[in-house]
Amino acid sequence: MTATDRPDGTRIRSPRKTAAAKEPARARAKASAAPPGGQDPVVPDGPPAKPPGGRARKAVGPDPAATRAQGSGGSGEPAEDWDADGVAEALALVSGDHRRNGTANGPARSPEGPEKPEKPERHGATAWPEARALAARIGLEARIRTVRVPLEQALGRVLGEPLTALCDLPSFDTSAMDGWAVAGPGPWAVRDGDTILAGRGVPLPLEDGTAVRIATGARIPPEATAVVRGEHARTDEGQRLLHARRAVLQGQDIRPRGQECRSGDRLLPAGTVVTPAVLGLASAAGYDELDIVPRPRVEVLILGDELLTEGLPHEGLIRDALGPMIGPWLTALGAEVIATRRLGDDARALHRAVTASTADLVLTTGGTAAGPVDHVHPVLSRAGAELLIDSVAVRPGHPMLLAALAPRGGTGESRSASRFLVGLPGNPLAAVSGLLTLAEPLLRGLLGLPDRQPYRVPVEGEVHGHPRDTRLVPFVHRDERLLPLRYGGPAMLRGIAAADGLAAVPPGGAGPGGELEVLELPWPPGTPSGAVVRCFT
Repeated sequence: MTATDRPDGTRIRSPRKTAAAKEPARARAKASAAPPGGQDPVVPDGPPAKPPGGRARKAVGPDPAATRAQGSGGSGEPAEDWDADGVAEALALVSGDHRRNGTANGPARSPEGPEKPEKPERHGATAWPEARALAARIGLEARIRTVRVPLEQALGRVLGEPLTALCDLPSFDTSAMDGWAVAGPGPWAVRDGDTILAGRGVPLPLEDGTAVRIATGARIPPEATAVVRGEHARTDEGQRLLHARRAVLQGQDIRPRGQECRSGDRLLPAGTVVTPAVLGLASAAGYDELDIVPRPRVEVLILGDELLTEGLPHEGLIRDALGPMIGPWLTALGAEVIATRRLGDDARALHRAVTASTADLVLTTGGTAAGPVDHVHPVLSRAGAELLIDSVAVRPGHPMLLAALAPRGGTGESRSASRFLVGLPGNPLAAVSGLLTLAEPLLRGLLGLPDRQPYRVPVEGEVHGHPRDTRLVPFVHRDERLLPLRYGGPAMLRGIAAADGLAAVPPGGAGPGGELEVLELPWPPGTPSGAVVRCFT
């Protein structure tokens, strides 16, 4: 594994020239996740394949302003869109240029249509679709070991093993209706003083030509041939003889044993989220406990000396937008957030926190680039971590990374022996990009869940794209189309706060009606349409 000098004199291992023999886990994961020919994964039985993502990052200019992030949680990030596109975005925001076809996120569209994407260069950044697939595969290979919990504690968890029926359902022939159990053709002699109720023992057999009252769910008496609903029958004046008001069919309104399933049938696969309905099925099938995958334990480390936790920004200090956001976001993804800690720009504190953490996943914000106080890479090198993904060809958020931390001892039966670190950029929307690109697929894998099946929706109007990289744009659904929102710059949250999700714009952009891959947010959309109307591009 090669080493790269960092500004502080430390060296960080680079995965780009690592011998295959020294990283079998990554090689296996990439071989499994990457589609043939290095292209984007093909969506089976659905919309067309995901757009190809560029792999290069444009050189960052020497302007000192580009060495610090311009939003909350910066911690020394380069201005990741500091190129022609970024300059156009900044000028558009300053001038108030929010045209539909010349958005605040980039230059105006040409009348000829979407810009032609530039030929991707190879500078080590992982293509966006490949990064998501690789993170998912890595998570699945390190899935957390299952534990057994009572039914009442399983709600919202993920089945660690298939749900297999422990008995027939129903376990005996039962009545589907209140009425009369009858034997043979009618009319039937009514059996005196007897009603079969649910939960009672085995009833007496019925003789041919006789009937007995029966309740819904009650066990069918031996020799009964049908159930006649109460409203479809009448008795004579002496209540001695039962007559049917319509034809009676053999077996009608009887639920036969095993109608729903037989003992040993597979009811649900592993990886199913336990909903209230799943709890009901498990209970009916004979379960008192379920084998579930524990929630991945995540520790969040907020980096940056410039962050305030209260009050208004002042004297170069800004409010921390990521601290209040990241933990609840991870919880919505199924994680158990054990701590959110603010470390500032302190390399020693970061090293201590990373090496001492007992979490399955450590998630950092900021410090992933190569600025004077960007300590994540040197700390990972010192901690003996292996970089699995080191930057992704996506805007915003390309300085994101995924690393495998050194295994810990004494993991216990409920935890995975593998530990990971996801480094998010410090800019707020760039951090959201990292959550959806790396953290979500990794967490779903650790939970034993497949990555979300991508789908595509036509876009309203033209959408600006980066020349080489995938671009993630906040959007809302409108009339079965995607309507991109304003305020989608790396340091902005106004757009994503009003959005239904992020749309993946391929290099060069998309024309009117072009289909874009959709990344939904991990909560139901519920924003009133009037609240976001001013955010539309």
